[in-house]
Amino acid sequence: MAEDRTVSEERTVSEVERTIRGMLAEALRVDRGEIDRLPAGTELFGPRIALSSLAGAALLGAIRREYGVDVADEDLNLDSLESIATLRDFVAERV
Repeated sequence: MAEDRTVSEERTVSEVERTIRGMLAEALRVDRGEIDRLPAGTELFGPRIALSSLAGAALLGAIRREYGVDVADEDLNLDSLESIATLRDFVAERV
């Protein structure tokens, strides 16, 4: 996202990231602290998170329920699933 975000936009982005991290921990069935310690640029399908298709579907379902954002429908290339940060930004831009 742009570097010239307003304070309100920054707060929304931070809240979305916190929520997504919780959803990610739940989908992966890991301790929330493990996910909270990862940098935002951590790849979702990389070795540190290793998001499976089943956990990915659970994550996307949780995002759809919480925010009304259908990532799979709105991002056909699924570029938003590259990292925690790209998913956060994708969702934050739509809420």
